[in-house]
Order: sequence, then structure tokens, then C-alpha cells
Amino acid sequence: MGSLWPEGHSSSILCVGGSPGPEGLIASGAEGGEVTLWTQQGAIVGRLVLPGQEDITSAAFSPADSARLYVSHGDTVSVLDPRNLKGPVENFQGAGEEEINALALNETGSAVAVADDSGAVRILEIPGGRVCRSLRRHTNICSSVAFRPHRPNNLISVGLDMQVILWGLQKTRPLWTLNLQDVAEEEDAHQQRPGQLFNPPLAHCVSVSSCGNILGCAAEDGRVHLMRIGSGSKLEQQGAIKAHTQGASQVHFISFFSHPYWMVTGGNDGQVALWDLGKHPVVAPEVKTGKTQATASQRRKGKSSGRRREQAQDKSKKKAEREEAEEDDDEAAAKEQEESMEEEKSGPKMSISHGDKVNWLCPAVLKGEPSIIVADQSTNLTVYPLSQL
Repeated sequence: MGSLWPEGHSSSILCVGGSPGPEGLIASGAEGGEVTLWTQQGAIVGRLVLPGQEDITSAAFSPADSARLYVSHGDTVSVLDPRNLKGPVENFQGAGEEEINALALNETGSAVAVADDSGAVRILEIPGGRVCRSLRRHTNICSSVAFRPHRPNNLISVGLDMQVILWGLQKTRPLWTLNLQDVAEEEDAHQQRPGQLFNPPLAHCVSVSSCGNILGCAAEDGRVHLMRIGSGSKLEQQGAIKAHTQGASQVHFISFFSHPYWMVTGGNDGQVALWDLGKHPVVAPEVKTGKTQATASQRRKGKSSGRRREQAQDKSKKKAEREEAEEDDDEAAAKEQEESMEEEKSGPKMSISHGDKVNWLCPAVLKGEPSIIVADQSTNLTVYPLSQL
């Protein structure tokens, strides 16, 4: 089902990033400082080993300039030019206080956020790479960071302290913090037998839907924790899907499908799963209220038809029976719709048995075909088409 992109690396691939545009390149970073550039057909167009040979932990193209590729290694962010991959154009040494685990760019490419082992999140101004903000609240490794689309002053960070933090960058303070351990304990209290042990929800990866209102956080408990941000950047609702039988390592919302709530996840169980969250209660709370309104509407209809029958005794019994039959049909249709929604909410739209622990996922449109690029502990990339959807 998947096709291999081989011979790009000599060690495990740790990260993948895609350049926007129909001819956009794909970049992969590996252990030992290896960076490789690929065409959308999987042909290698450039390879580089950075001085120092530190692991490449994250790679991202600037949304505003595809000629700028940012990669993190050690405490440094290097800027590469994919058109001339001979060495860094710029090095922002000391961008992180300690080793950087992830980087992210804002929509205009004017800022880079880095998450590091100290738990700090730093914001770098582009151009120049000057550290303009340092955000300190995590008490353990900060593993992932993401800017919030359409909200340039909002940033999300997650860490191995099991915290999800939404930052307001103007005042460099958290707007809210969610402790995933508290959430998981509440859920497990309803679902587990006493004494049953599960992995703690250490947060590995965070992604934001293109609309900017839904967060997904992949955690060590195998869940992907979901959050909806409402007006005033408040946390409106949270929930989770049990996505993997072992730790969930990756989550990415997909921007090129019919709505912004498609999501792909990967885990230590070797599974890659595609989810349609369009009707999930966190994403669409009106699904529940809609059911209530429908029921109330049916009750009102029943009462009004009853009143009509009482007030109009001369109407035929056949018409009354027809109205009752229509009510029954409405109730049956509502129940069928509810069951259909529950079925759609419960599981993935596609599940791929990749077989190896997932290091990174990159949704991409490759030559017009929606695809998922998977990096694992091998030296190859694997591409899975999503065209059947």
C-alpha cells in the first residue's frame, strides 16, 4: 500500500517537513545532522550533513518563503536554502536554552518558536534570529509547539510535564493551562477497574486545525487529547480519542480535505490512523444540542397535532394516522442519524498497519494526490496515498 523513498539517509529519520505549493519540496532530517531534500516523486535533489553532526530534531519551510528551510539541532536553528544546499545561510546558535525538540513558524514567517529540554519556549524574530520572548512555565521537557492560525499572538506548547499551555504573546503569559493527568484520571475513573495502570499522558506533539479553534495533543497514554478554543481564547471544551494501544507520538491536522477537522495520528504501536472529527462533540457540540432540539420539536409537533385533532373532530381519522406515522418516521430518522454519528465518531476512517514506531508524520499533496509521509526508525520514508477518500 505504501511506497518507499529509499537511500536518503544513513540513520533513523526523525522529522519531515513539506514546502507549500504544487511543486513544493519535501525535507527530512535524521540522526547525525543529515538533511535530505526530495521531489514530490521521491527523487533526491540535495543532501547535506551539518557541521557537528547533531541530530536534526525538526524541519519546517517558511510559509512565506519556500527558499528558507529551518532545521533545529542541538541548541541551534539553522536556515538552509533548498536551491543551494551546501551549508547554512544563517545559524541562530543558542536559540534554545538546551537541546531543541521542535520548532514552528507563524503564518507570515516573521517568527520562529522553539521548544527545548529545559522546558522553555523561545520566540525568534525573523529576519535576524534575535530572541524576543522567553516563555517559562513547563516544569519538564517542552516537546512540541505550534502557532495558532489567524491568531498571531497565540501560541500553544506541550511537554512531558503533561501540561498544555495557550500563551498570549503580547504579555508573555499563559491564557490557560490544562493538566492532562487530571483529565486522564477523571476519564479513567469512569472507564477502568480499580488498580488498573496506564501510561501517564506525557505530551509529545501538538497540532492546531487550520481554522485555529481545535487543538490535538498526542500523549503517552495512547490518547489524542482534543480541545476547543472559544471566544476570548478561552478553553471551551476538551475530550479525547483513544487513538493507539501504545503511546501516541504524532498528530497533525490536514488542511487539504473537505473541512479542517481531518486529523492523522501515529504511535509507538506502529499504527497510522486517519480521523474525521467533524462530528466529534469537542469539535461540533451542536450535534448534542441538535438532538435535543429535534426531540423538543417532535414533542411540539405531537402536541400541536393532538390539539388539531381535538379541535377538529370532523377531520378524517386517516389524516391523523398519517400525521402520527410522520412523527414516527421523524423519530426513527433522528435515531438513525444519531447512531450514524456515533459510529462515525467512534473510530478512524482509515487505519494503516505501518509496523514500525512512528517518529514523524507529514500530510502532503504529492503531484495532486493527498498523501501521508511517514518517518520511522529506519533510513527510509514511506508514503501512503489517501486518494480512496
